[in-house]
Amino acid sequence: MATALVTGASSGIGLEMATTLGQEGVELFVVARTRGPLEELAARFEKVTIIEADLGTAEGRAEVAAAASKVDILINNAGFGEHGAFASMPTGRVTQMIEVNCVALTELASAALPAMLERGSGSILNIASTAAFQAGPTMAVYGATKAYVLSLTEAIAEEVRGSGVSVTAFCPGAFASGFQDAAHIGESRLVKDRKLPSSTQIAAEALAAMRRKDVVAVPGLMNKINAVSVRFTPRPVLRRVAHYVLGAA
Repeated sequence: MATALVTGASSGIGLEMATTLGQEGVELFVVARTRGPLEELAARFEKVTIIEADLGTAEGRAEVAAAASKVDILINNAGFGEHGAFASMPTGRVTQMIEVNCVALTELASAALPAMLERGSGSILNIASTAAFQAGPTMAVYGATKAYVLSLTEAIAEEVRGSGVSVTAFCPGAFASGFQDAAHIGESRLVKDRKLPSSTQIAAEALAAMRRKDVVAVPGLMNKINAVSVRFTPRPVLRRVAHYVLGAA
């Protein structure tokens, strides 16, 4: 039986991906800070191990890393953003974002990869964002963390090419989830009054990209166009456009 560890499994695409894998008979290790939603998920399937851990702490990361070293599939989905000027962002919030979005993802991948390489099989799916492709004024730290995820994933994927292990960066645009409320961007031009893809749809596309062994996957035609267009657009223009899009509608 295949095994998978999913971080941020209590809601959104993390919950949807864990649910799909559970329905396929995969043994699950599900991670979140709150136990309740994980228990609801565990009640639906036979092989589920709940790990209640805060990936913003060294202790939480160590606990999850111990499980990550034993799985066939690692899905680094946990992460969060915060909208607002960098100068007004509490330092603790900035540090926590980096620890969850970057440090935890890196430590879990580091824990999982050696055993995968020894077996000659395995998959790591890192959830990045279209924010990875350009600077994001008013979401500066979030965008920077996702740029890190994209760069790290591409580098590791090249290192393990031909080994039987795949490493994928999945880069969705905005989609319907609790992220917007948590990041306080509900009134921005990015999401206000837009019909967004569902978490179910995005989760399915993320798993499909992992199974295709894509190194970088961007769902949606406009997202793909935007991701490519940044290569040909002057960076000052990109910064100003991103600042406008992330501003209040």
